Amino acid sequence: MFKNIGLFVLAGVLFFSACSNKDVIEVSGHIDNPGNIKVLSFYEGDRKLDSVYLADANKFMFEREATQPRLLSIVIGNNKYPVILTPGEPLRFVADLQQPEDYSVEGSPLTLALKEFAPYKRRKDFVQDSLQGAFAKATVDKTAEEIESLRFDYLSEFKEKLSMYTQQVVEFAGKQDNLAGFYAISTLDPEIAEQEIITYAHQIDDKFLDNRYVTQFKQEAQKLERLAVGQPAPQITSFTPDNKQVKLSDFHGKYTLVDFWASWCVPCRQENPNIVKQYHAFKDQGFTVLGVSLDNNPGSWMRAITDDKLEWTQVSDLQAWSSELIIDYKIKAIPTSYLLDPDGKILAKNLRGKELEAFLAKTFN
Repeated sequence: MFKNIGLFVLAGVLFFSACSNKDVIEVSGHIDNPGNIKVLSFYEGDRKLDSVYLADANKFMFEREATQPRLLSIVIGNNKYPVILTPGEPLRFVADLQQPEDYSVEGSPLTLALKEFAPYKRRKDFVQDSLQGAFAKATVDKTAEEIESLRFDYLSEFKEKLSMYTQQVVEFAGKQDNLAGFYAISTLDPEIAEQEIITYAHQIDDKFLDNRYVTQFKQEAQKLERLAVGQPAPQITSFTPDNKQVKLSDFHGKYTLVDFWASWCVPCRQENPNIVKQYHAFKDQGFTVLGVSLDNNPGSWMRAITDDKLEWTQVSDLQAWSSELIIDYKIKAIPTSYLLDPDGKILAKNLRGKELEAFLAKTFN
């Protein structure tokens, strides 16, 4: 959610002439060199709210009834521009699609703040896209083991570079105690900036109460916090292949990797040899694994356990994606894993390949 939260539009009704200027948000301006583009769209998150046509001289006008500032996005072709429209503060927006990053805004101090923040986000998007493209190119004709090794290297570089962006975002939000600061925080990746998102959600707990999207952000942050590093892992109760009941609390006292996987999941099966390796390397030091399968075929599940030499405890209710086991952990894709400390608290999430090995080596040393 947080990767796409940053572009919003107000929920409201059409503007009528009876509304006072104080109850209306509006933006007008013109688009130079639009090419074949004839329409501007306005979005709230991923939801399209409205569109307006470019008129003579490529001018446009958009207005709606509102009583609170709203964070919107203006979408022009492949370009998105975040703006904050405040009742009684008409915004003037001008862009040249031959130089889409060099746009101008007048009449809205908060939108001007967003414009000042825009270069940071553009740089972050460029780095992210570049690394993804380089990884895809580097993995051509590589073995699964080589791809996993490359994934670790690129993921480490990705986290390092996005940590700088996280610092820039936090500094910006610290100076902007308003929707501009909220927008910046909403662009953070929860995989990189989990604690920053949670901390900010607490800071604005009593702010922006009438903003629907901020409310949604707070709700998602609460969900994120329940599975954050340092929190107790939700209980799991299920059954082994021989119908023995197992609870996650049975593993207290050991460092436990809770591994959500399935026999049909190719990336899961590719990661299994690494987990086997780490299990044998650290089991005598207090490390173990609990495998939670999303299989629905007992034969396939048990064959995979045998074929992959998974010696640790395995459980499943054989309900696949309908399993109640994944609800509390909000599993949307596998493999997904949680590394727990001896007290059952979350130490780390989704460690794979070299990253898992490095974390365990550091932990036990």
